[in-house]
Amino acid sequence: MDGFPILSLMLAVPLIAGIACFFLDAKAARQTALVATLIDLLLGIWLWANYEIGGPQWQFVESAPLFAGFEYALGIDGIALMLIVLSVFLMPICILASWEGIKDRVGEYMAAFLIMEVLMIGVFAAQDLFLFYIFFEAGLIPMYLIIGVWGGDNRIYASYKFFLYTLLGSVLMLIAMFWMVNEAGTSHIPALMQYDFAPEAQTWLWLAFFASFAVKMPMWPVHTWLPDAHVQAPTAGSVILAGVLLKMGGYGFIRFSLPMFPEASAQFAWLVFILSMIAVIYTSLVALVQSDMKKLIAYSSVAHMAIVTVGLFAFNVQGLEGAMIVMLSHGLVSGALFLCVGVIYDRLHTREIERYGGLSINMPKYAIFFLLFTMASIGLPGTSGFVGEFLSLAGIYKVSTLVTLVCTTGIILGAGYMLYLYRRVAFGIQKNEDAAAMSDLNPREWAMLAPIAAAVLWMGVYPESFLAPMRADIAALDARVARAAPEGDSKLEVGEPTGASANAISQSVEGAQ
Repeated sequence: MDGFPILSLMLAVPLIAGIACFFLDAKAARQTALVATLIDLLLGIWLWANYEIGGPQWQFVESAPLFAGFEYALGIDGIALMLIVLSVFLMPICILASWEGIKDRVGEYMAAFLIMEVLMIGVFAAQDLFLFYIFFEAGLIPMYLIIGVWGGDNRIYASYKFFLYTLLGSVLMLIAMFWMVNEAGTSHIPALMQYDFAPEAQTWLWLAFFASFAVKMPMWPVHTWLPDAHVQAPTAGSVILAGVLLKMGGYGFIRFSLPMFPEASAQFAWLVFILSMIAVIYTSLVALVQSDMKKLIAYSSVAHMAIVTVGLFAFNVQGLEGAMIVMLSHGLVSGALFLCVGVIYDRLHTREIERYGGLSINMPKYAIFFLLFTMASIGLPGTSGFVGEFLSLAGIYKVSTLVTLVCTTGIILGAGYMLYLYRRVAFGIQKNEDAAAMSDLNPREWAMLAPIAAAVLWMGVYPESFLAPMRADIAALDARVARAAPEGDSKLEVGEPTGASANAISQSVEGAQ
């Protein structure tokens, strides 16, 4: 299959199925969406199986000129591969999660999710700057509709807030893209990743991209749209929002901010560290007092993504690898936690923690899954959460013990609010008869939760299978930062802080202290 346009096929399958869903009845739309997402999952598995570890950096490349210098260019490295596999893995689960809960305008709902899949894959596969921007921004539209049409009582407010926050943050990025293309003479992302922009220009370009990616992550204090969006979104909407859409911010830092603006990244590392430290502590404390399960998990997402940002800006291999594993793990675990909330919400139609209790008595299988995902969120060894957080903290420890201490404190607080949530939901006295009468998992719910549980344990026990495709790309990124940094020492051993970038970070953190 050399030269076969598999990435285009992965875009075409859900796009064609999504268009078809507009004209189908509810049952046929559900079946079409499930088949299309399963086909894309199989294609994603084939992509992973045929990715050549140690081969060219960019593989499965496709390119066709369009107009005015605009190019249809697709291709992936190991980092993009892992995020595409995460996307296609979660999509069939989202369709199953919506199988019974969505009863109105089912065809349009399934079409929105299928088009969302097209745009998510496009973001990670795009190799043209403006093609990336189109996919990146167009993803707002189906999620806006999913929240605004099929969301909760306050869905209009939440959908507008989500849309405006994320759109306004990207306007500056678009302006910066036009300047970059004019300066470098190309919109090809791999070429721009090797282009050396002037240090003074990097400052403004970095800030423009940061305005978009910080909202998308989301970082404190531009995170306030996330709890509202999660609470109002249907279960599958929350899964894909936490599982994939938040990762686009981290992917943006990896693909654009760090390799294209390395001096500016080192210059502003102190800002990222300070915002991340505040996020870890503040959102963990806010999560601790939540009475709504979805809001609690939403605030925990902000804290976990802060671990990603400190890992990325540690400027060493351990931090970068840890950040990627945290993103993959969080995509699985947060999605699974939202599914667990959806399972009991479908039965009792409330997310209030106090309405439950003692579910391990009448729903023991559910309680086991919920416990596994709770432990993975905390970072229990043997689960996916441990690997990423350990690597990220090991990376940042080389730069600042203060940042490491604060982030570790946030992880301890994370154990507090997650165990507190689990105790109130699964243990204790059954005070409510309707909760005590709820049935355990049905086959559809097993099909949703079991694959994620297997992936969480697989990543926790054998993380090398996920790290191996990314290792060469992360090493190249680390080397790129070392070469671009003023007075950088390219002879540093892999894994050590890289040249003047590491020095700039250390000095910045010491100044912040």
